[in-house]
Amino acid sequence: MNRFLLFLFVIAGPLVATAQNNVPFGLVSRPDLVKIVHGTETLPNAWVGGLNSPQFSAIDLNGDQQPDLYLFDRVTNRSLTFLNVAAPGGGRRYQYAPEYEALFPSTLVNWVLLRDYDCDGRPDLFTSRSGNIAVYRNVAGSGGRPDFQLVSEQLSFFNTPTLQGNILPGGYNMPALQDVDGDGRLDIVTFDFVNSAVVQYYRNSSPEPCGGLQFRLEAPQWGGFASCAVSCTSFTFNNTYCRPAGTAHTGGHNITLLDLDGDGDQDALVGRDYCAELVSLRNDGTKSEALMSSASLSSSFPSGTTPVRVANFPTAYHLDVNFDGRPDLVVTPSVFDNQDTINTTQSVAFYENTSTGAVPNFAYRQNDFLQRGMIDTGEGAAPTFADIDGDGLLDMLVGSTNRNGAKGFFRASLTYYRNVGTATQPTFQLMTKDYLNLSMQRYAGIRPLLTDLNQDGRPDLALMVIPMNPNGTPAPTSQLRVLLNTAPAGQPAAFNNATAQVIQNLPNYIDDAPCFTDVDGDGRLDLLIGTNINDQAATSLRYYRNTGAANLSQAFALVNADFGQLRSPREAPLTNRPYNVHPAVADFDNDGQPDLLVTDSDGRIRLFSNYRAQQGAFTPLSETFYNELLGRYQQAWLGQGTRSRLAPAVADLNGDQRPELFIGLESGGIVAYAMRGTVVTDAPTAPTLLTAVQLYPNPARGTATLESPDPVRVSMFDVTGRLLYRSASAARTHQLDLHDRAAGVYVVQAETLASQRTTRRLVVQ
Repeated sequence: MNRFLLFLFVIAGPLVATAQNNVPFGLVSRPDLVKIVHGTETLPNAWVGGLNSPQFSAIDLNGDQQPDLYLFDRVTNRSLTFLNVAAPGGGRRYQYAPEYEALFPSTLVNWVLLRDYDCDGRPDLFTSRSGNIAVYRNVAGSGGRPDFQLVSEQLSFFNTPTLQGNILPGGYNMPALQDVDGDGRLDIVTFDFVNSAVVQYYRNSSPEPCGGLQFRLEAPQWGGFASCAVSCTSFTFNNTYCRPAGTAHTGGHNITLLDLDGDGDQDALVGRDYCAELVSLRNDGTKSEALMSSASLSSSFPSGTTPVRVANFPTAYHLDVNFDGRPDLVVTPSVFDNQDTINTTQSVAFYENTSTGAVPNFAYRQNDFLQRGMIDTGEGAAPTFADIDGDGLLDMLVGSTNRNGAKGFFRASLTYYRNVGTATQPTFQLMTKDYLNLSMQRYAGIRPLLTDLNQDGRPDLALMVIPMNPNGTPAPTSQLRVLLNTAPAGQPAAFNNATAQVIQNLPNYIDDAPCFTDVDGDGRLDLLIGTNINDQAATSLRYYRNTGAANLSQAFALVNADFGQLRSPREAPLTNRPYNVHPAVADFDNDGQPDLLVTDSDGRIRLFSNYRAQQGAFTPLSETFYNELLGRYQQAWLGQGTRSRLAPAVADLNGDQRPELFIGLESGGIVAYAMRGTVVTDAPTAPTLLTAVQLYPNPARGTATLESPDPVRVSMFDVTGRLLYRSASAARTHQLDLHDRAAGVYVVQAETLASQRTTRRLVVQ
């Protein structure tokens, strides 16, 4: 009980500072913070955050000449980085290294592939940008680390003055970026953006032997085939199109090129939306003129093993992931959200290449590659901590949202991890994935909170649940249910969902996110709730005071419908309100006063120091996350998107009298942070921002881009100090139009919302 009371003190009121030092305060990623055990296996990468629809590329992240691993998860638009390290007992393994994620642009969406177009041995970054293909060149960074600089917002092709334009795979289709004709230059093969029926081949026509980004449309129907909507394996050949009765499939298509038969030309693997099969098409033509036929098609690829069957939209990635030097296949769903009964705890299939010759042989090995080594509850992970079994140690419950139950219905559940370690060295052992059998309640989502609501010294359980419609879809509502702990003190908690009290007078909107904390300092736990409801207030964070009523269901009264006056720096309709707001409270900076931490769907994590003393629009601390690799403070970046739901929770698990921060992610896992230092500053030092802000290209002609990890307003001055341009709003990325600027030197100023400024010298040619 004492450990629980200490935890309650952390989330509900100030924690007495035990030490002071001169190290600036910050939060540091700690993927090895707590050991997690499933059965007899200790998870090697427990605190990654889960995977839903990851895309795989190889890159040397740390300059040790070993191919590391980069993943981009389409559901959350999040970059993940893994180092290739020596494994205990010999061999190699992947180790999650989140400090390298800051090296990648924060504006990536839809798809990301790393390919070396300039033949310098460093993979460059290709991504989707408004349906176009944008390219970041990987230049030599410090310590051999990658440094990405934007070189093109959109790739184009030029055949003749009347046949030219942008290369448009769209955001849905993923192209193949590879040398198709064997001339050493990177070509592009992609499904047509307009109807996703035919594959177009853009040959790299750069005059250099290697390195250019000039293209011509070489084949408007590469391979002579077209994909039809009649069935998932319906194709036409001989350069014919689908008949009107079988119009082109309007969903996305992805294509992967590799030599399946060892004849030196490129064959194709095609996955499409609404389909489970990965179709292989053998190229019976040549390198320069591909030719596929009905005889070359296989819908049971790979043969001789378990064929690919993904619930929706399979995509193959051809790279070595088992460290034997032979490229394997990793197959994942390429969905933007899970509406297709995908079990996202097992959504990464690994096919090992067992061949030692030119013809690959892919053998199925597992459907949870990397996921097996991490906490992954599926979707919408939401952790909470308290002593559940009565042994004095903090345990963990994780809520989730899944759609892998009977008939495709959402079946949310609670996963229970018991702490079998000590007060200073916790170890969480998986006990059950369905604590209290809540999957039988047919909830579409569960966010749990363990806290002492009736002030009897025992943890109670609050559940923010999303009911399920009869057809299996989530209802657009939620309920905050309270299950009081009826067990005697010091005994395992006893909760009965059938006797739950439902808190009344709340927004009760889907994905509402509650936090119980003493806002007014009267000793009772009040309620902060993040909501997306579009009522008259249309605000994101609301404060309900605990009136002390004996009936908890009627104890909370609305005091402030716009608590903290949170706003999003991005341009948004009407109110610029942040979405999917989730609050948490603890004394993060060790000053004896509770702080408010807020996450949202833009991937921001904002920390408001001593929030009780703030009035009106709260002022957040700037750049509170410390990157030990780069030696600087920065914003955390955990992806973004309308479906991105972050769920923060705090607990002192290692007995250092400082709370640790755990954030559940939309991708079903959890990331972990520890506290660093105690000295709080309202803004970072100038060198931090000077290092972070990038202005490129420089010199520039026509346009220039300014990127910052924080939203900034941008102003442009001439050398006399005359203001030439000022942005209307703050953003992380600004495009500067230079077409009307005379050649010369200009000064570009970036200003954060906290009024910190830095300048850049810009040369216009």
